[in-house]
Amino acid sequence: MGLEHPGLILLTGMPGSGKEEFVKVCEERGIRILRMGDFVRAEVQSRGLPMTDENIGGLAHKMREEKGFDIWAKRTADALSGELTLIDGLRGRDEYNHFRERTEGGLVIIAIHASPSARFERLKNRGRSDAPATREEFDRRDERELRWGLGDVIARADYVIVNESSIEDFRARAGKALDEIIG
Repeated sequence: MGLEHPGLILLTGMPGSGKEEFVKVCEERGIRILRMGDFVRAEVQSRGLPMTDENIGGLAHKMREEKGFDIWAKRTADALSGELTLIDGLRGRDEYNHFRERTEGGLVIIAIHASPSARFERLKNRGRSDAPATREEFDRRDERELRWGLGDVIARADYVIVNESSIEDFRARAGKALDEIIG
């Protein structure tokens, strides 16, 4: 399955699944990266709010409800340049549909999957300000993201990469998927 150029690779997965490690593999290959979360964080910062999960996720949700569930896709798509790009952070069908309408080339969804227990440990250990401190916070975050339609786009993925073993194994599987997609 080759991806026509220009094209988009849409990356999805639950928080802590390993999307950032997949992004690193793409960066090493010279693929342009756009993170939808960067647009959310920029909005949080422009409002002078602290970078907490409540503010980041809360604002992302509020703006989805007020401006449509494709608001973050619209903001991200405005930065497209026509070159092969990985969009990190696909969260729902409305976002997918927006990207599909905005690209002339091929489009593929890659989902990264890991168990809830593995994801919770990773999120606690990475030390970001928006990391859940308790399993209850983690579960609330998962529920919020699933309400946005995350499960729908994961189910529609063209490639699913399971991230339950070593980082080396995951990076090898990520590279193999990219080889199939872009040659």
